[in-house]
Amino acid sequence: MRDLATTLAWVAEGTALCRTAAAGLDEASYGAPSRLPGWTRKHVVAHLAGNAEAIGNLVHWARTGEPTPMYRSPEQRGAAIEAGARLPADRLTAWFERSARALADAMAALTEDQWRASVVTAQGRTVPASETPWMRGREVMVHAVDLGTGVRFADLPEPFLAELRADIRTKRGADAVPAVRGDPAEVTAYLAGRPYTGVTATDGSPAEPLPPWL
Repeated sequence: MRDLATTLAWVAEGTALCRTAAAGLDEASYGAPSRLPGWTRKHVVAHLAGNAEAIGNLVHWARTGEPTPMYRSPEQRGAAIEAGARLPADRLTAWFERSARALADAMAALTEDQWRASVVTAQGRTVPASETPWMRGREVMVHAVDLGTGVRFADLPEPFLAELRADIRTKRGADAVPAVRGDPAEVTAYLAGRPYTGVTATDGSPAEPLPPWL
């Protein structure tokens, strides 16, 4: 089972992976396709920057008791990603760094009682604020791979991958996830709807791809 200290560490590790993945990208390579259909690398980084601010809203909610939704609307979220994807590379990277640092600082300032405060996710789930590091950790870890600059699911910590597999199976629903076999990292990629190799159904036939998750 994941705990708060572990998920906070995954946030830091995933943020560092994203930073490394984007380091040195020029304007052309930043605007090149990511591993997510229809999104460039800029879209991925813009999404991550906006996500840090959105989760920061939940942390603010936990700290102050003032209801602060992650996003004003799905349309606002999508528009912010598209606007971010049009930013010059240096400004987009600065937004990512600024938002990640602000979120880390805000999380570090929460008290034990505030971590137990209830907040509401963009999907309408009521969760304790202690769930927010897991929400952010998933984003930075998986999207570090999606940037397509060399980070693989196999590079992510196995305890994180195990938690992610369990989470995806729960969120997708048992009826939507077939039983499969393969290397744990590749199975995680499969469950997340990302490119994978060597994953098979229990009868040995190739696993049928799943749509992207997250």
